[in-house]
Amino acid sequence: MRLGFVFRSFPHSNTKGREGLDALLAASAYCEDIEVFFLGNGVTQLVKEQAPKQILSRDYISAFKLLELYDIEKIYACRTSLLEFNLCSDRFIIDVEVLSFEEINHRLHNCQKILTF
Repeated sequence: MRLGFVFRSFPHSNTKGREGLDALLAASAYCEDIEVFFLGNGVTQLVKEQAPKQILSRDYISAFKLLELYDIEKIYACRTSLLEFNLCSDRFIIDVEVLSFEEINHRLHNCQKILTF
């Protein structure tokens, strides 16, 4: 079964990003076919050198580096979303493949279950 994890929320504004990352890491123990998508506001989850302590939040962004250790390699970011936030992938904490919205949509349709955070 192919699982899709979609990150759509800003980091540190709520607990969705941290909960999504925890769920993703836990799911990797049971499923080998996982794809991760960062869309809309979710692309900001990937930006390195964030300062969550200034808003009294826990720094979980660095834990995205664990994806490689958990053999989660299919990680995608939406090109349109990156342009909206004036971001490029060299500012990210992990390596991602940048895809068009259409390519992401196609990949999501191939997932049997999709969890959105």
